[in-house]
Amino acid sequence: MSHLVIAPVLLPLLTSILLLLLRQPSRSRRRALSVVAVVAQLGLALALMAAVSDGRILVYALGHWPAPFGIVLVADRLAAWMLVITALLALFALLYAIRGDDIAGRHFHVLFQFQLVGLNGAFLTGDLFNLFVCFEILLLASYGLLLHGGGRQRTRAGLHFVVVNLVGSTLFLFAVGTLYGALGTLNMADLALKVAAVPPETAPLTRAAGLLLFGVFALKAALLPFYLWLPAAYAHTSAAVAALFAIMTKVGAYGILRVYPLIFGASAGSAADLIEPWLLPLALATIAVGMLGAIASTHLRQQAAYLVVASAGSLLTAFGLNSVAGIAAGLYYLPHATFATAALFLLADAIARQRGESGDRLDPGPAIASPRLLGGLFFITAVAVAGLPPLAGFLGKLLMLRAALDHPLLPWIMGVVLAGSLLGLIALARTGSLLFYRTLPDTDVPEASPARAGDMVPLIGLLLLGLGLTLGAGPAFDQARAIANQILQPSSYIQAVLNPRGTP
Repeated sequence: MSHLVIAPVLLPLLTSILLLLLRQPSRSRRRALSVVAVVAQLGLALALMAAVSDGRILVYALGHWPAPFGIVLVADRLAAWMLVITALLALFALLYAIRGDDIAGRHFHVLFQFQLVGLNGAFLTGDLFNLFVCFEILLLASYGLLLHGGGRQRTRAGLHFVVVNLVGSTLFLFAVGTLYGALGTLNMADLALKVAAVPPETAPLTRAAGLLLFGVFALKAALLPFYLWLPAAYAHTSAAVAALFAIMTKVGAYGILRVYPLIFGASAGSAADLIEPWLLPLALATIAVGMLGAIASTHLRQQAAYLVVASAGSLLTAFGLNSVAGIAAGLYYLPHATFATAALFLLADAIARQRGESGDRLDPGPAIASPRLLGGLFFITAVAVAGLPPLAGFLGKLLMLRAALDHPLLPWIMGVVLAGSLLGLIALARTGSLLFYRTLPDTDVPEASPARAGDMVPLIGLLLLGLGLTLGAGPAFDQARAIANQILQPSSYIQAVLNPRGTP
């Protein structure tokens, strides 16, 4: 077995424990340890991506208990892709946080690392119960991060976030309990075999559990009608935490992409293509609701949160096409959407610091002290988020529409995706006009200090990642297509997990 598979889970776990055990370490030491740990996680993720780049699937059996009896971690192309995206996002979010956002509470860095434990574990786990456990780990950490710094609005949004996600966790337990009672296993590879051979008397129960599980993943992915927890939570937390949370909806999308082609795919018998009638229509409706929310937003952070909802809809629209081309387009679009919306949260915070009491409110306010720097960054970020050419958002949506050419719902897909992009462009153009042109020069507020270019390094880094996806569109899309092919051919995953001699 390759210990590289478990390393992305162990490293942040050990780092969080070390941060707790160190007695009153200086702020600089906490920051240095946390940053070094995230850089090391990025290195591990890249090494794991290289290890599975030839199509191999690495399986790590904890305690040498073989599947389906023991706990297994599975690293394939999809898991490695998600680990790299998460590590890159975490690095720039952390670099922004250590500018001062991390001092509002003692355990920011512990919670940050613990969040990465849950995220990395969710991407690597090979069974549904441990996917539930990893969801709970990342949610517990996210509760602490969301409330970091306190405040009435943050506490109210956090309470809503906690209650809704606790309901989702309860439904998750109902779903996995039902599957275990009906099939006697929760290992995903073993479930794929058991669901395909389920007897007729158990088939309705299995389908019900699969649909309940879809509801849980839809809640995590902020799919309509389960998105209402997201806007307030993301808009009222700190900028660095909101940027890290840009990957949270992608965990729900990952769960859908991991579980349904594998367990409820074309060879699942009576449960075949279980969510196909639901996923695409709900995803298109989510795009519409997200963009309408962005148009109606009264604050820039709120607008960024609704754009996260819309990006989740776009991503799941691509996955809902249920084809190699569609899933590949979604996987190419996923890192762009994550980095672009995270950059918008960081930029919203930088702009709010320049506007005194007006903050990020979308009303005329005092002139910004660094209009050229922040205005230029806003323009680039808006182009990226709206999906305009020539950046990767445009390429991802173009690939998505091309993949939908033979789909029966093509008119709806074309209309919603293009209209959504137009609404996003209108919303961001209006925001830019209000923030940078409709100023009140006579406003009696203390003059803000100019934004320093050095403070914008994390934001610029996220934008450069998006530029890299654009310049490297060919290799990136080839990688996304290879991942999609592996997802839609689950036999290799099943064989790697259930055949001990096939385990590297």
